[in-house]
Amino acid sequence: MWVEPILALLFGYLLGSIPFGLVLTRLTGGGDLRQTGSGNIGATNVLRSGNKALAALTLLLDIGKGYAAVYLAMQLSDGLGVLAGLGAFLGHLYPVWLRFSGGKGVATLLGVVTALIPSAGLIFAVTWLGSVALWRYSSVGGMLAAISVPIAAFVLGESGMIPMFIGLALLVLWKHRSNIERLIAGEEPKIGASKKA
Repeated sequence: MWVEPILALLFGYLLGSIPFGLVLTRLTGGGDLRQTGSGNIGATNVLRSGNKALAALTLLLDIGKGYAAVYLAMQLSDGLGVLAGLGAFLGHLYPVWLRFSGGKGVATLLGVVTALIPSAGLIFAVTWLGSVALWRYSSVGGMLAAISVPIAAFVLGESGMIPMFIGLALLVLWKHRSNIERLIAGEEPKIGASKKA
């Protein structure tokens, strides 16, 4: 009885652990993404390299792998979607291929949430984009969007998923701890700021 849940979790993890930002920058001659900017493998750091198209593609693929993990698992059983989504999120944060040092999970979380609760995914996206547009801090937008997920689940009556969403939001905050320190110190770079700044 545990075989399918374990396989769903493992499938989600392996899919989520694909470091699209790193792979794409290498394929396009951009070198090792971990050696530039913040060292992160996500779309924001790809954007810092100056390649907006590649950053957008990284964002879409990171969202897509979270969504795909849930969607494909749900074709077998609705209950497996949650496990596959959890696996995808953890895979992005802690990919085995990169010695468990991965991204911060915001885009992948958006894909997972959208596949599980589309309305909560919309709230997530609006919170993320709205916060970034208002303050121009990618980290602030990502953290606020993650925090909005358990709140959205509560408002939408999806109480069964609230504990997991709280846990995922806390992981996003944990992965952003260096950003939080820079925000407090007034040293966090804004989107569009020059590399020198």
